[in-house]
Amino acid sequence: MKKLFILATILLLSNCNDKNTTSSNEGEGTKEISLEEIWDGTFSTDRMNALNSMNGDFYSLLNYDKDSKETTVDKYSYQTLEKVETIVNSKNLQDLDGFSSYSFNADETKLILGTNFEKIFRRSFKGTFYAYDIASKKLSLIGKDIQEPIFSPDNKKIAYAKNNDLFIKDFANNSVIKVTKDGKKNSIINGITDWVYEEEFGFVRAFEWSKDSKNLAFLRFDESEVPTFSMDIVGTGNYPTQQVFKYPKAGEKNAVVTLHMFSISSKRTKKIALGDYEYIPRIKWSNDANILVATTLNRHQNDLKLHKVNALNGRTTLLLNETDKAYVDIHDNLTFLADNSFIWTSEKDGFNHIYHYDFYGKLINQVTKGKWEVTNYYGFNKDKKTIYYQSVENGSTNRGVYSIDLDGNNKKILSKKDGTNQAAFSTNLNYFINTYSSAKTPPIYSLYTAEGEMLKAIKENNKLQKDLLKYKMSPKEFSTIEINGNELNMWMIKPVDFDENKKYPLLMFQYSGPGSQQVANRWNASNDYWHNMLAQKGMIVVCVDGRGTGFKGSDFKKSTYLNLVKYESEDQITAAKKLAERSYIDKNNIGIWGWSFGGHMSTNSLLKGNDIFTTAIAVAPVTSWRFYDTVYTERFLRTPQENPAGYDENSPINYADKLEGNYLLVHGTGDDNVHVQNSYRMTNALIEANKQFDQFIVPDRTHGIYKGKNMRLNLYTKMTNFLEENLLNKTK
Repeated sequence: MKKLFILATILLLSNCNDKNTTSSNEGEGTKEISLEEIWDGTFSTDRMNALNSMNGDFYSLLNYDKDSKETTVDKYSYQTLEKVETIVNSKNLQDLDGFSSYSFNADETKLILGTNFEKIFRRSFKGTFYAYDIASKKLSLIGKDIQEPIFSPDNKKIAYAKNNDLFIKDFANNSVIKVTKDGKKNSIINGITDWVYEEEFGFVRAFEWSKDSKNLAFLRFDESEVPTFSMDIVGTGNYPTQQVFKYPKAGEKNAVVTLHMFSISSKRTKKIALGDYEYIPRIKWSNDANILVATTLNRHQNDLKLHKVNALNGRTTLLLNETDKAYVDIHDNLTFLADNSFIWTSEKDGFNHIYHYDFYGKLINQVTKGKWEVTNYYGFNKDKKTIYYQSVENGSTNRGVYSIDLDGNNKKILSKKDGTNQAAFSTNLNYFINTYSSAKTPPIYSLYTAEGEMLKAIKENNKLQKDLLKYKMSPKEFSTIEINGNELNMWMIKPVDFDENKKYPLLMFQYSGPGSQQVANRWNASNDYWHNMLAQKGMIVVCVDGRGTGFKGSDFKKSTYLNLVKYESEDQITAAKKLAERSYIDKNNIGIWGWSFGGHMSTNSLLKGNDIFTTAIAVAPVTSWRFYDTVYTERFLRTPQENPAGYDENSPINYADKLEGNYLLVHGTGDDNVHVQNSYRMTNALIEANKQFDQFIVPDRTHGIYKGKNMRLNLYTKMTNFLEENLLNKTK
């Protein structure tokens, strides 16, 4: 079954570069960046629509014509990049005015078309879906307000979820089988993940067809004992409403998740025993139609098991067991080869690498090796016995595309330039479209052969790069800085007219979360333009990736285990003090800002580093990990019952009395992820400490604080004014 593709474009905008290089569009321009331009799309890149690799050397795109109002699914050739045919056009669909998503069945003879989407959480939505037969052009309704419809491999049925239950539509007799009957909101969910699985394990559809279409495996979530969280929604009516959902905070009960197998022939469901576990973060059928592989994790997330489940008798055997002194990350790289041996990625040698195992769990060989990280696994060409992957072999802030034989020989780099390279391979892995960008170069889309020969450029952003020459753009200066015994990646943006004999206020930006990266050789995101705008006003902006961030090995990433935010804050504070030694930095005017984890960090840095930081902005911050979810928080801290000091010694609500500088606290009241409770509790702590601060509470906005006319423009105007008043205007 092919992946669902929604009418959207791939946003490839971000930050940064590597050691001792410079970046981006420094020209002789005189025009200054405005906030209005940042948020009205002036600096948007020209992008390719998200493409779906098809069988053979073809791909499809979902296209929308603004003039005709027609939506089409079009087929293209990888070899020529020319359109081969239009598979479906909305103008020819009598009962459907338009659609905004599509997915193919296995042999690409049918489509599922989706419309009328209603968002639920970050990744989940429900909508109206139709089945479309390409040959007969027949359109039939699957259902309204349903989730995650998917064809069976034999194309005769579609499984989907609705109202927390699972259904199967049988096209042979146009009947609907109700697989489960106990679904109930905030109690029982069948086949769809709960909030914390969706957010932290990154998937929504928790049901999978067997290869022979005879069985449907699914997860059942019993969240009846999970504590309930509620948020007031102001809305537009006379009375607010409430959003009520189950949210397991650190140390609280999780949903009880169990694995089940539904037999199409017997219409019966059996529960599968998997031993002792807390989570089932993945299920995947092997190439043996009777063998499902289920992944389990203990609550500490440091003991991962792959179980082979026999669909005929429900028996399980252990395939692989991986443990870690800290935690084991979940990924989607499990790939079964023709002989059911499998590809797996692991950090067990200290860096994330590719491994090859047989179907009994015996290691055949470690495919990639070295003190660098594999960052993406693209696939395996069985004819060439070649694996394709992305890694940081050419520097932790770069991404390259590589090939290597299954036996670990003949490694080859396929991408041509240092920077960020991302590959979209054809299904048969003969071609890939490479998206390249760097801090100097906006995204370039190019067609490559699997051997690394560039055939042609598809789309470039020459106009944007030319337009930016009109502006007073400052280059990012990349370097490393030695902090607390580590060489940390850093970039710095200085004013265009920088004079080393002058003093400049310093603003530090960071996110700092486990495995994250902000200092990377890739094209600008919106924040980069804002930082450049601040530099135009006379600030220096710096970003440092401290301990706990990613792509420098497991030890570096996991060094913050059990003490989340402690060492990260120490690195930002120490970096600020070291930068303050430079003659051109005004040591009396140093600020820091961040969002989410970065908001926690900026708050913590201002309070614990009140001898160096004078100003901070915290957007949607965590202020106590006791308020955040089980899966994420306990992965890094264990439970509050086991590690109370790890939670409380780095929670700013416990030392709000340390505030000595200027503090702006921003949060959306509709944030289902980092609840506004975090900022409210911080507010109370500051009041009790009799501290003055600034606050911007935004009704109904979620974690991204973006929905609504002028929302981001208004927010960034607020932050700009705050920084001008408290940093820029105080430097003489």
